[in-house]
Amino acid sequence: MSSIFCCNKYQPHRSRTVDHEAKFRALLSWAQSTSSSPIGSVQSSVEEMLGDSSSYAVQVVQQVNFGPVETRRYFVADAASDTFTEISERDLVDANYKKVNSYKNFKCALHNKYFELNMYQKDPLNKHHWRADIARPAGKIDL
Repeated sequence: MSSIFCCNKYQPHRSRTVDHEAKFRALLSWAQSTSSSPIGSVQSSVEEMLGDSSSYAVQVVQQVNFGPVETRRYFVADAASDTFTEISERDLVDANYKKVNSYKNFKCALHNKYFELNMYQKDPLNKHHWRADIARPAGKIDL
């Protein structure tokens, strides 16, 4: 696949500013600059990018508006070159990346498409909840 969005006519859907706004904007800016060229030229190895503690990944879910999901794609930021590389879901799982409660939604009325962007980080701690997941029981947290 050569671009993240169906075209450049997508618009924010229920736009709001989120904690990771700059990271989402970086992906959107990169996507617009590479919309006509193929995605996936790897500058660094995926393992190096995912191993970096400041690294993050963005899931892009494309679906027909109020219809079935068409694609789920994952892009990891390469801080060294300000680009993104498409990776697999398995790469994220193996690197212990977790979904963060931060997302953006976009809609393309021209093609009747809906896009959801979700943030993933390496083993993040949810600021709102002490227990990030079941693998971290409440009894293990020092107060």
